[in-house]
Amino acid sequence: MNPLFLKLGWRTLLRDLRAGELRLLIVAVTLAVAALTAVGFFADRLKGGLQRDARQLLGGDAVLRSDGVTPEVFIARARSLGLQAVSTVTFPTMGRALEADGGASKLVAFKAVPNGYPLRGNMTVADSVEGAGAATREIPAPGTAWADASLLDALGLKVGQTLLMGDASFKLTRVIVQEPDRGAGFINFSPRVMVNSADLAATNLIQPASRTNYRFAVAGNDAAVKTYVQWASQEIKKSELRGVRLESLESGSPEMRQTLDRAEKFLNLVALLAALLSAVAVAIVARGFAAKHLDDCAMLRVLGQPQRTIALAYTFEFVLAGMAASALGVVIGYAVHYGFVLLLAGLVETMLPAASFWPVLFGMGMGLTLLLAFGLPPVLQLAQVPPLRVIRRDVGNLRPASLAVLLVGVLGFAALLVAASSDIQLGLIAVGGFAGAVAVFAVASFAAVKLLRASVNEATAPRWLVLATRQLSARPVYAVVQVSALAVGLLALMLLVLLRTDLISSWRRATPSDAPNRFVINVQPEQGDAFQKALRDGGVTKFDWYPMIRGRLVAVNGKAVAPDDYVDDRAKRLVDREFNLSHVAQQPSHNQIVAGRWTPDEAGAISVEDGLASTLGLKLGDSLRFDIGGQLSEAKITSLRKVDWGSMRVNFFVMYPVATMTDVPVSYISAFRAPDRKAAVNGERPRSFDNELVRAFPNITNVDMSSTIAQVQRVLDQVIRAVEYLFGFTLAAGLVVLFAAITATREERAKEFAIMRAVGARASLLRQVQRAELAGVGLLAGFLASIVALAVGWALARFVFNFSWTGSWTVPLLGSLAGAVLAMAAGWWGLRSVLNTPVVETLRKAQ
Repeated sequence: MNPLFLKLGWRTLLRDLRAGELRLLIVAVTLAVAALTAVGFFADRLKGGLQRDARQLLGGDAVLRSDGVTPEVFIARARSLGLQAVSTVTFPTMGRALEADGGASKLVAFKAVPNGYPLRGNMTVADSVEGAGAATREIPAPGTAWADASLLDALGLKVGQTLLMGDASFKLTRVIVQEPDRGAGFINFSPRVMVNSADLAATNLIQPASRTNYRFAVAGNDAAVKTYVQWASQEIKKSELRGVRLESLESGSPEMRQTLDRAEKFLNLVALLAALLSAVAVAIVARGFAAKHLDDCAMLRVLGQPQRTIALAYTFEFVLAGMAASALGVVIGYAVHYGFVLLLAGLVETMLPAASFWPVLFGMGMGLTLLLAFGLPPVLQLAQVPPLRVIRRDVGNLRPASLAVLLVGVLGFAALLVAASSDIQLGLIAVGGFAGAVAVFAVASFAAVKLLRASVNEATAPRWLVLATRQLSARPVYAVVQVSALAVGLLALMLLVLLRTDLISSWRRATPSDAPNRFVINVQPEQGDAFQKALRDGGVTKFDWYPMIRGRLVAVNGKAVAPDDYVDDRAKRLVDREFNLSHVAQQPSHNQIVAGRWTPDEAGAISVEDGLASTLGLKLGDSLRFDIGGQLSEAKITSLRKVDWGSMRVNFFVMYPVATMTDVPVSYISAFRAPDRKAAVNGERPRSFDNELVRAFPNITNVDMSSTIAQVQRVLDQVIRAVEYLFGFTLAAGLVVLFAAITATREERAKEFAIMRAVGARASLLRQVQRAELAGVGLLAGFLASIVALAVGWALARFVFNFSWTGSWTVPLLGSLAGAVLAMAAGWWGLRSVLNTPVVETLRKAQ
């Protein structure tokens, strides 16, 4: 191998670094890699932490969950394989204090545990609410209970006092700080109370119709656990056991999972914007880099260097620059990801493991792909510069890059971005939206240049406007490239503004701070009027009120259904459980009809949540049969509804659009925001609204969602800070694109202005021409970018983040003004030397 190209490439690299000609290229690549790897490092460590803690979060190596006592066959099989095993039972019930201690009551998540619990992980408990937690392998002694600090606070109790549950009383001895297998589910939002399994029978809380959850956890060597899991899965299918399933790891509540999913998408979107902008900046700067080196390459050809050596030398230079920029981006990304760890502290309770090497490889590959795909094609043309250019500057100019080379690079980079997004829909909208935007910008800017040339009357228009129009129309291709590149940069900046303001505000409104924080179930029909009056008397003016009916889906279109009819795990669980059904004549205001029509009081009709329909493969016109308390009810699907399960409103999978349903067992559910605690009167301890409601209606179950809403809002605030933290990279990439777009035509501008100055044009006139041209380009780019930003923002809100959003009509106006200001500012900074360089010097360089 001829090492000449290595020496030549190394020398040109050092020279270009000293001259600053690679500065923007390196900055653009570094920004893209840093943004992508910062998110990548954090996601990699988070995934590793969840995998590491999976067994602890389950409370075992595998867990069998059932609605009734665990079948003996599963227990015997675990024993025969030599596995450790424990059985726990959980259910909701009301916990209350003694009358002497205030008599307060609250819904609690009751849990009975045996010796040996937990199989994996440790309980963390404290001796008082204010005390420090310590790990323990003990469980509550008979006659005692451990409880969450929030329960003691709500009931006004302290460690050592008595808690009543059912027919039994318990002495509170410890405060639960952390429970390894707390898991998810509606009831687990309530404060936990843990007792010894030996005390369960004395409470008399488990009755034939009780809603209990039995969990049979096993632990042992991996081979035995794998054998047990395979056997249990087959046994459940073979025996057609309903209500029995192997439990998988659940990361949190549906509301929390939705919030974290949206957070990951926001972070990925911001990183994608930075990478896309960096690609545009690299393409612009690389073409300018190549244009400056045409004469150098022509001289190399005169001196006898073959085309292959020149091509290899510049490829070697770009590979080295790309590796250095990518490595710098990886280092910055690794440092930046610690900001995410701090800003999102609390989302993962345990220390995260070290990151794997995958984000490093991905970052290096992305940086090199970015530089080689968008920067190398115009630079490779330098090898084809003819030696004749040394004496004739009009030959050997750059041509448009080879379509095949450019297409391969762009497709490879786009595929990497879609993969990096971790969401195909998000990646396609972001990458496809930008590709479509570039095409729209090019066509619109070309038409605008032609329209401007035709509309300016040179006989009556000011001289500066005539010259500015001639400048743009004389080189329409440059004008199109400049407007398109500027519009792409402004598009990203506007998307950032929309994300930070309108879209994040819409996200906040999805779970507003004043959302209902109480769910009351089991209100009997004869209590309805009195219950609603109690709410109004307590100051609650807005509340949801719906009948609730328990029903099991037994047939679709006349064909009986069973869990084994479906492949999807969620579909199996849905068919295996009872649904909460409801009926109301008018469409719920917080539900959106996405297909079909809601017709009030339409007999034989039902409305189905669109997510449920998708999971079970249902469509409009399908007939569903439900078993409601032994009675069969059959109706056709006439509408599909979109339901926001994170809104903290009362929602149902299936609703009948009728005001009344006769001969079905029904209770009522209500959701409302509880009034603030009343002030003390005559020194007496005030009773909360919740306690007064439970005293008036002792049969109801009152679920306090305050802590859940607070947790979702806290996570939301943390995530928004993390998104803003990452915005800096995309903002910087956008500014790089703006600067690169404005300065891309600096050499041509300098030559043209030098000629006009040589024939007598004043500097003041040329300044007016330059400002007018920049302002026009900025106005057009800003207007086009704002229109596309509204469209892309709507698509992201609608199809990726799943909430409604409508942009403001002021965005195009403000976008146009912002484009003009930014273009003029970038032009002042990047083109200030054009009018200050002596005419002779400029013309001599142009020869």
